[in-house]
Formats: sequence, structure tokens, C-alpha cells
Amino acid sequence: MARTTEYAIMVEPLKEADGGGWLATVPALPGCTGDGETPEEALADAEQAVVAWLDAAKELGRDIPGPASLGQWRQRVPRSLHEKLKIVAAREGVSLNAYVANVLAESIGRHSR
Repeated sequence: MARTTEYAIMVEPLKEADGGGWLATVPALPGCTGDGETPEEALADAEQAVVAWLDAAKELGRDIPGPASLGQWRQRVPRSLHEKLKIVAAREGVSLNAYVANVLAESIGRHSR
């Protein structure tokens, strides 16, 4: 699924006591959220909410925060780990940077539960 927004969206599971499913929040846009039965549904709902949030802010003449800029850091890793990451990224048909970013995003998703 192609992303329709440049805003960061955090997707996390809801507890069964809260109805279950998934909640997607857009930290840069207060109150902008989406939900769904699956993470993909919650993300799609949040992307629609971003459009509605931005339209409403424009209509009301409110300031609109920009999306966060691209983050970057350099990380030294052992050569053996670097080589393994390159191999897996190549198997997946993506760049090393894209693969590592995906692994980090999946880890954040697991740890935010």
C-alpha cells in the first residue's frame, strides 16, 4: 500500500478492554487518529484523517505543522552483521537503508504494545 502522507503515523494495538483492534495516531497533528481491525486498516484510516485534519485547519485559518524531516544517523556495526544485513536486503530486493528502517519500524511496533 502506498503512503499518502509524509506525516509520521504510530500504529499500536488496542487492549481488548478498550475494544481491541488497532489505533493509529499522528503525533504532529493533535487529535488526528484512525483505527481499524488490522494495522493496515488503522493506517489507511489515519491517512484519511490527515487529509480531513489539514482541510479543517485551512478552513479555520489555523497554523499547520509540517511533517518531520528525514532523520539520519550513522551507526557502526560489526562487519559480520553488516554483511548479513546486506544479504537479507538483497534477497528482499530493497536497499540496505530501506531494510534496516523496516526492521527498526517493526521493532518499535512490537515494543509499543
